[in-house]
Amino acid sequence: MPTYLQGRPSRRLPELTDEVRRGTPRRITEYGEEILHRPCRPVTEFGAARWGGLIDDMFTTMWIAEGCGLAANQVDVDAQLFVYDLTDGNGDRHLGHAFNPRIETSPTLFGTQPGTEGCLSVPGANAPLPRPTRATLHAFDVEGRPFTVDSSGYLARCLIHETQHLAGTVYVDHLSPTAHTQALTHSTLNRPQVLTHRTNRQQLLTKLN
Repeated sequence: MPTYLQGRPSRRLPELTDEVRRGTPRRITEYGEEILHRPCRPVTEFGAARWGGLIDDMFTTMWIAEGCGLAANQVDVDAQLFVYDLTDGNGDRHLGHAFNPRIETSPTLFGTQPGTEGCLSVPGANAPLPRPTRATLHAFDVEGRPFTVDSSGYLARCLIHETQHLAGTVYVDHLSPTAHTQALTHSTLNRPQVLTHRTNRQQLLTKLN
């Protein structure tokens, strides 16, 4: 299984990365909380000393919740930063973090992909949502170095989803009024079970550490 870190080939990493082991779980904000519905502040000062702890915490929180991506406003931090860790349809694993992300898509040229989408901030719900098939991410790493990731399929969906989070848009905002209501209803019904599962995962992580 090839592994790509910040879009570049990397050595194979364990499921429990150093970031996951180091981090402290944080509460995941939920749909309706103000911080999820406005643009986050751009980051102007970089450095691992300033941001490394938050990045670790976000990877830990994402692992517990079994997500593929997590934006800073989902842990109640007003900053343009997200992390991601997923395996795509080809079996390739992609990990990284992105500050001040910008996404370029060309749905007219490359088309759109069908698929079902969910969100850790809308626990227990998902809905069909077409996304551009391909996307290019432009962002900065923790030291302020620019990088680019060309993506397609599931990875493209994740990078678009997380970048939009930082602009104040949650995936359910793209749905029709009926689908939007259904997603939030499903979340209300399924939320207790999801939160219990996250608690169990957090206990598991404590044992594994």
